[in-house]
Amino acid sequence: MYKAKFAKYNGNIPFLDFLKSISINEKAEVLAAIDKFLELKNSNNKIPIKLSKYLVDGIFEIRVKHQNKISRSLYFYEKDKVIVFTNGFTKKTEKVPLSEIKKAIKIKKYQEE
Repeated sequence: MYKAKFAKYNGNIPFLDFLKSISINEKAEVLAAIDKFLELKNSNNKIPIKLSKYLVDGIFEIRVKHQNKISRSLYFYEKDKVIVFTNGFTKKTEKVPLSEIKKAIKIKKYQEE
């Protein structure tokens, strides 16, 4: 069974900081998307590219469309089917900012130490 957890980094949990920064409705949509993703993974169903896709260096994203913007939740896989969420952000454009990917990679490396 796949399980999700939120990465700790320098005494903080960046993904929870992201969740605190968005509205209650957006937070519910993000958490529902994570639940759906886990459900699909655990039932061995194909993950739609509109929901999740590979970015770079072992970092993936889950996308959630809100009314006029998209939030992205970045994650990686650990051993024993653990999915670790590193950080998230909301934006209005399609491309993922390099700074957010670098942040996720830095958190991933920190987790591996």
